[in-house]
Amino acid sequence: MTDSSIPGVRVRMAPSPTGSPHVGMARTALFNWAFARHHGGTFVFRIEDTDLARNTQESYDAIIEVMRWLGLDWDEGPEVGGPYAPYLQSQRTEIYADALARLRDNSHTYSCYCTNDEVEARRKESGSKVMGYDGFCRELSDAQVAEFVAAGRAPIVRFRMPEGEITFDDLVRGPITFETTYVPDFALCRANGEPLYTLVNPVDDALMGITHVLRGEDLLSSTPRQIALYEALKEIGIATSTPRFGHLPYVMGEGNKKLSKRDPGANLLGYRDAGFLPEGLLNYLALLGWAIAPDNDIFSLEEMCAAFDIADVNPNPARFDLKKAEAINASHMRLLSVAEMGDRVTPYLQSAGVLSDPVTGDQHALLAAAMPLVHERMNKLTEAEGMLGFLFASEVAFDEADRAAILNDEGLRIVAAARDALSALTEWTTAAIEQCLRVTLLEELGLKPRLAFAPVRVAITGRRVSPPLFESMELLGRESSLARLGRVLES
Repeated sequence: MTDSSIPGVRVRMAPSPTGSPHVGMARTALFNWAFARHHGGTFVFRIEDTDLARNTQESYDAIIEVMRWLGLDWDEGPEVGGPYAPYLQSQRTEIYADALARLRDNSHTYSCYCTNDEVEARRKESGSKVMGYDGFCRELSDAQVAEFVAAGRAPIVRFRMPEGEITFDDLVRGPITFETTYVPDFALCRANGEPLYTLVNPVDDALMGITHVLRGEDLLSSTPRQIALYEALKEIGIATSTPRFGHLPYVMGEGNKKLSKRDPGANLLGYRDAGFLPEGLLNYLALLGWAIAPDNDIFSLEEMCAAFDIADVNPNPARFDLKKAEAINASHMRLLSVAEMGDRVTPYLQSAGVLSDPVTGDQHALLAAAMPLVHERMNKLTEAEGMLGFLFASEVAFDEADRAAILNDEGLRIVAAARDALSALTEWTTAAIEQCLRVTLLEELGLKPRLAFAPVRVAITGRRVSPPLFESMELLGRESSLARLGRVLES
């Protein structure tokens, strides 16, 4: 904990299980997690599943999976527990019913019977520019209520916004003031009694002692509503204080549009499947609105936590750049040890059918020997299949474009010369293979290295781009190497 630490910090991440976990969710989770870790506070993970029509178990499982993959561990929440359990809002309905009753008893809410069409018709008739509810049902007479009930209308519950101004000091944007004239009374529950996000979010934050709310800029317009509700929750004994708010900048996608969870590039698990390291992706997401230093884009989560200050977050929109994300990931690949990279690529090689599950002893030994050859060449974990697959396969899987371009008549002449020379080798080592091929192809045939070795490389690996050729042939072994050269000549 640093000298600038804030005591008692409690932040939360509260996603809704209504779709695939997306980049914006991860960036918000990361900033909350880093803020908590920097201040020695508590990171609460809560599931906001009040939208029963859209919630799915698949989405819930994916959120848990992606948080585990990213390594954003939580101190309280699903699978962990905590003093304010349960952490799924669908299991807290009695709590919200109690809050609604207490708000009603203290005249902070009222029943509203209006339809959306009626509200819109009144707004057009009056010429008002204020969107949202117009307060029509605020002071209904008993006769009006009886008429609505007789017509079979079921009311929703609305919160009475106070008159005047609401000002708060945004942790990212500084002081912000809203005129409540432009913040209409808002609904707290549906007509069937199901509580809405507008109620459950502040109630849970209050009961769980959340001190700071770091969330997306798209929620900024709802902040005055939450602050007003907090004041009411204090009056009825549910809240003791109002959290500090900080609104994080938009993440923009192609065409300078806000990145939506429906954008293909926003799917978080897609980055895992594409071979990104979690630490590489998180490093890049941290740069979407924050920087550790002007001249340093590469840092660990530990370094981020030590340096993170929410006041340093830039309020301007940040653009998601896939090329830069890949470059950051490549830098983190270089930071892995050879052994650790081998461990990381193993599941990808198993998924591709290159390695068995479990990995055999021979496969493990060959992978360990091969990893130094590709350690500095890989930018994503998925590249291991293309680079190393030939070592574990009984038959070469050719890149047909490379095969057609390289293994023409001249290429086959070179392969034949290489096979004949290598067949006479008594020692099958990298040095001996290199010496043999250099003498045969460069000195005797007078070829340039690029032209000389490309046909041998394609015959051995199936591709013109591969790990170092001579080392690969030693790992592949004499029998397999010669057999591959021979099969190319026979086909």
